[in-house]
Amino acid sequence: MLAWVRACLARLGFDYAVEPRANRNGLTCIRLRGGLPERMRYLLGTDPAITRKRTIEGDALKTGARLRVVSIRPLGMTQRLYDLTTGTGDFIANGVVSHNCFARPTHTYLGFNAGRDFEREIVVKVNAPELLRTELARRSWRHEHVALGTNTDPYQWVEGRYRLMEGIWEALRDAANPCSVLTKSPLLLRDLRLMLQIAQRTSFTACLSIPTLDEKAWRETEPHTPHPRARLEAVAELNRSGIAAGVLIAPLMPGINDSARQLEPLLARAEAAGATSVGGVALHLRGETREVFMSWLAAKRPDLLKRYRELYRRGAYAPRQERERLAQLVRRRERPSGPRAVEPAPAPARQGAPAAPGEGRIARQGTLF
Repeated sequence: MLAWVRACLARLGFDYAVEPRANRNGLTCIRLRGGLPERMRYLLGTDPAITRKRTIEGDALKTGARLRVVSIRPLGMTQRLYDLTTGTGDFIANGVVSHNCFARPTHTYLGFNAGRDFEREIVVKVNAPELLRTELARRSWRHEHVALGTNTDPYQWVEGRYRLMEGIWEALRDAANPCSVLTKSPLLLRDLRLMLQIAQRTSFTACLSIPTLDEKAWRETEPHTPHPRARLEAVAELNRSGIAAGVLIAPLMPGINDSARQLEPLLARAEAAGATSVGGVALHLRGETREVFMSWLAAKRPDLLKRYRELYRRGAYAPRQERERLAQLVRRRERPSGPRAVEPAPAPARQGAPAAPGEGRIARQGTLF
């Protein structure tokens, strides 16, 4: 049977791999190579009888084509023009953005590497709004809180082209589903109207990730991301409009953005912006992120290389004492009488699904770890 299938694939011009599986039954699989284009050609040419194998719903879309600039958004500053690529922070240039980005390892799940591929390959889930609406409509859905931006930023610059977040917010609004967003980009203000509609029906909060106001530290660790001050202005605008918005100072990196000289101005500006919460998270180096960050450190801050190797010699996290030291640097500052967030109405309970704990209350933005 295997020989017959291989002969047919070869006759039709398909590239494939034979992969014996470590199962007791000695199962051997034949995997089609060439990604989605070859899979589509196979489906159209063979018309499989098993219906579940005749769909590409939920598959990641990617391309090897050379991309081009289709729109330009003023940054309020002059910068060199680079080839476009992406990172967790924003649509960026040829170079590394967020060298410490905790989302890097997830690129390997799609067959990419966490280094160069992470910097150059964009994966856009163009059907995300439709899939979300389908999931929210399931009777089994328990109305859990949906936190956007906890792995990859939903407001990367490519969002300016695809505008997927509008459909996502509409789905969450229509389902009155509790939700929150964490982002580095002021682009979220584009969808302020939808966020206000959500906040009128259920709990909604926003949080802007702002590791530092130090120009040198920002440009070295997050090149080509929105200016930190633009992010603070977004926090202020959200709070003025009635959306509870906070600031996440993350990651906190010893010797890079953890000095009082760097943190005090940021804390003061966050308070002035009406931030409803201010939190801090120490750098952690999980999986492939460690190698990428250490390579960047060796090139840009060799004076810190020995210190970081010692801090992270036991694993992805710094010692507890160091993490606690960094956490203490970020003092929680609550405005005694800041702008009041929009009062949400209790979310409608679904038949057969109990309401989620805490529905109808303003939710706090959780930390990433």
